[in-house]
Amino acid sequence: MSDRTIVCRDCGQEFTFTAGEQAFYQERGYSDPMRCPSCRAARKAQRNSGGDSYSSGGSSGGGYSSGPRQMYPAVCSACGKETEVPFKPSGDKPVYCRECFQERRSHRSSYSY
Repeated sequence: MSDRTIVCRDCGQEFTFTAGEQAFYQERGYSDPMRCPSCRAARKAQRNSGGDSYSSGGSSGGGYSSGPRQMYPAVCSACGKETEVPFKPSGDKPVYCRECFQERRSHRSSYSY
């Protein structure tokens, strides 16, 4: 497998789809990307912000220049501390403060599968 050059369907720029990325995508059953990393990041940011329309203009640099992130109040499901999170808690999943989240993440990554 060798690196491939793909033209982004949104901005028209060429990007490299490396052999390693191809193997990763193939292993997980993903189709080849149709957008460059910048346009993929912009679409992901658009989806995560809950916006309904997507402008397919030029490269936006990732879509992260829209100012400070909206934060929502929450109570940590592990320690009970009041905290703020970058998403609106729905109540159906646990929410953790930064410290408990990092602790859970470090425990999870120490397991080998």
